[in-house]
Amino acid sequence: MTLSVALPNKGALAEDATVIFKEAGYRLRNDARELSFLDSQNDVEFFYLRPRDIATYVSSSQIDIGVTGRDLLKDSNRGATEKLALDFGHSEFRLAGNATDVSAGTTSEKSLAGKRIATAYPGLVRAFLTEQKIVAEVVELDGAVEGAIKLGVADLIVDVVATGNTIKQAGLKIFGPTILQSEAILITRPDFKSDALEVLIRRVSGVVIARKYVLVDYDIEKKNLDAACKITPGLESPTISPLQKEDWVAVRAMVTRSDVHLVMDNLWQIGARGILVTEINSCRL
Repeated sequence: MTLSVALPNKGALAEDATVIFKEAGYRLRNDARELSFLDSQNDVEFFYLRPRDIATYVSSSQIDIGVTGRDLLKDSNRGATEKLALDFGHSEFRLAGNATDVSAGTTSEKSLAGKRIATAYPGLVRAFLTEQKIVAEVVELDGAVEGAIKLGVADLIVDVVATGNTIKQAGLKIFGPTILQSEAILITRPDFKSDALEVLIRRVSGVVIARKYVLVDYDIEKKNLDAACKITPGLESPTISPLQKEDWVAVRAMVTRSDVHLVMDNLWQIGARGILVTEINSCRL
């Protein structure tokens, strides 16, 4: 049976989703006007849909798998299942109010009851209010909500926050807890299981993990090998190979990308030489 996969047709998630599936070995459309594309080699058909609609299509069992944002899944209040975080499209949702009121303490998380809260994510906000046992009015807006307080349609807002600059420019200030940490995710229809799904998840997961790691190769004297292995323990253990040069060995290990320069510095200090870093395109761990 052909696996059906929904990908975002446009927006912030579309480009990264396309890249990650191509790196996972799938063939995708070349023409942005195509609404679907069959990868016959992998027996997968891709459908290009609005990111906000993908959770609905997947939840209704019309599509097996989809890529959307965790925020959009939560906002849809549908029954799709999150299977894998894809480590792109990061964002967070925060409360914001008039900067003067927040600074004065007259606006806080404790004062949400009875307030009008404007947002483009009403399902997400209602779920938060229910969880916190707070009764408040949710004002649904489609698009930017920063002007809602100034224009008198809301007392507070909930919106996506990255740097916070847009919030500040609107004369607002963030307060309270983070309502949701969001990123792109792989979702499936409820209770869906298949061998093809497991293959796709392994492939995509292999790309996601590979982006977090690099391979580090270096030469080290045997007397310093234990110290070197503590710096680069790898996953199970580093690979160690003899060198023609007596009392020296070659070492290879996976290292987290964010730490690689510190690792190289530490290796150099204990006598490692010929330190090389190689990108990993994909993996199975």
